[in-house]
Amino acid sequence: MAEDSVKEPEISVLVPIYNVERYLCTCLESLRTQTFGDFEAICINDGSTDGSRAIIQEFVDADPRFKVIDKVNSGYGASMNQGLKEARGRFVAILESDDFFEPDALARLHDTAVAADADVVKANFWLYWSCPEERRELFRVVDARETSGVFLPLEDVALFFRKPSIWSALYRHSFLEQNGIRFLETPGASYQDAGFNFKVWSCAKRAACLEEPVLCYRQDNEASSVNSLSKVFCVCDEYESMDKFLDALDLSAADLRKLRDILTRMKLDSYLWNYDRLSDELKPQFVERVSEEFSRDLSRGFDWTFFEPGARADFEAIASRPEAFLRSRNAGGSIGRLLTLGGLALLMRMMFFKLFGSSARRTNEKGAAA
Repeated sequence: MAEDSVKEPEISVLVPIYNVERYLCTCLESLRTQTFGDFEAICINDGSTDGSRAIIQEFVDADPRFKVIDKVNSGYGASMNQGLKEARGRFVAILESDDFFEPDALARLHDTAVAADADVVKANFWLYWSCPEERRELFRVVDARETSGVFLPLEDVALFFRKPSIWSALYRHSFLEQNGIRFLETPGASYQDAGFNFKVWSCAKRAACLEEPVLCYRQDNEASSVNSLSKVFCVCDEYESMDKFLDALDLSAADLRKLRDILTRMKLDSYLWNYDRLSDELKPQFVERVSEEFSRDLSRGFDWTFFEPGARADFEAIASRPEAFLRSRNAGGSIGRLLTLGGLALLMRMMFFKLFGSSARRTNEKGAAA
């Protein structure tokens, strides 16, 4: 057998696929034509029932770098974990099947990872619309300050609070393996990217960033919904798995405490985002479940370093005054919510915070709580 046929690729690109025939050719073609050619494309077909499997086969037949894993439909987490198990590359990348890479995406990510000897490289990306006309908008998940060199995420925590965007990154395969970083396998669940992202930043010792965008993140394929009882609490399951992951880490007491404080704030942001997506009849049920969880968090104890005044008020209201929280979300506008939760005193504290800022939590995250 020729040496090249058994040589391990430099990068394994995982492409989870389920019923996405409309966008799949564009996705896989953007991978096939990368300027960096030393990769394997692992297409994980999660029981697609449309024409996706035939499209995958076209690329497998035409290019030996493409391979397919066929599996019974069991969800995103199971697909990604099977892809990680099969990956042979020194690095791992993720490409969602309705997105597509810039032509030199892998080259830029790889060059940065090698130069920095990084566990993970994080890059910006484009928000992309194809309808009613093609449009791109830069999404800055990293900023210029963070591209100046290698850093330790636990000492510069901004990335913990930003959009997970696990597909705008490159991961050292051995780093994922050594730290047991995997996805939560809950059939039909959402939010698995949040858990994977948190585990990466919790364990990484050497991280690097790229300011240039590496892919287009499609915005006009928003068919998902959480408005069913089977999915309402998926986000809670995901955060429970993150908490358990911390239990297994060999960390100092100070670092573990810091990560739990970070996780608590991340959880609030995610839960508020999830709440706002729910139908009105499901919101009280969600808040009831979250109230019990937040009450336990308060009894366990944490400091408020990562909470601005409005976020702290939301957290404490959900934990001890869920009815007041529900009223506040219907009060109309951020000022109305603040007045409902804490009156004029809370509004003044929030105004002071916005005027003078906080050195403890310098982030530009999308969708932070008011």
